[in-house]
Amino acid sequence: MNRFSGKVAIVTGGGSGIGRATALLFAAEGAQVTVADIAAPAAAEVVAAIETAGGSARVQITDVADADAVAAMVADTVQAYGGLDVLHNNAAALDQNRVDQDVVTMDLATWERVMAVNLNGPMLGCRFAIPAMLERGGGAIVNTASAAAFYGSHSLAAYGTSKAGVVALTRYVATAYGERGIRCNAVAPGVVVAQAAQEALGGPMGDRLRRYSTSHLVGRLGYPEEIAASVAYLASDDAAFVTGEVLRVDGGFTAHTPTYATDRHPEA
Repeated sequence: MNRFSGKVAIVTGGGSGIGRATALLFAAEGAQVTVADIAAPAAAEVVAAIETAGGSARVQITDVADADAVAAMVADTVQAYGGLDVLHNNAAALDQNRVDQDVVTMDLATWERVMAVNLNGPMLGCRFAIPAMLERGGGAIVNTASAAAFYGSHSLAAYGTSKAGVVALTRYVATAYGERGIRCNAVAPGVVVAQAAQEALGGPMGDRLRRYSTSHLVGRLGYPEEIAASVAYLASDDAAFVTGEVLRVDGGFTAHTPTYATDRHPEA
């Protein structure tokens, strides 16, 4: 398929995980892609992979919590490629997960950094991308939310709250700009780990992820490529009549009663 032939796309957090898979898919389907990431080597590796496959891509070093950096990301993309059609707001402060606990024990700096990246980042992406998209007659924005936006837990309070904010942001942007040709949707993944990493995981982290897999109705964790496929759908003309939607791509993680895992897998 060439759903993005002649299109220009930006993917934040494009150097790894879901962002990497999405950037590769956009490029494979004809888009010129800005791979935006705070980690230059990771972004460069993705661009090299795209170019090796015959696609067109460029690196943009971006901290999405920095308004000036996000403005430059959009401006540089427009200058390089002549416009902007698609934005995938995907970057997240995953490095904070180990210290993101409950609201009493969490350091305030952790909360503020998670919100700055996970929620302010998508807002800033929309702020600067929308004017560029309007110059092209419209565009598509896809935000990465999370299944964590829809449930509570004893940890990751900042992460879950930030992703719930992304859900709300998605609907507000869709409402404000739908009549002007801009669609805004979100994907809400479950627990997603690259297949090779899943197979290699051992120790306590591997045990924890295996417990998570019992809560996904499909019996396993997700792969980045599966989320990327849904992002590409929402960003493409195939979803021309879809906006303000949050697509849960979570293997059924949020579809069942809380007792599902223990009823079906009492050893979990």
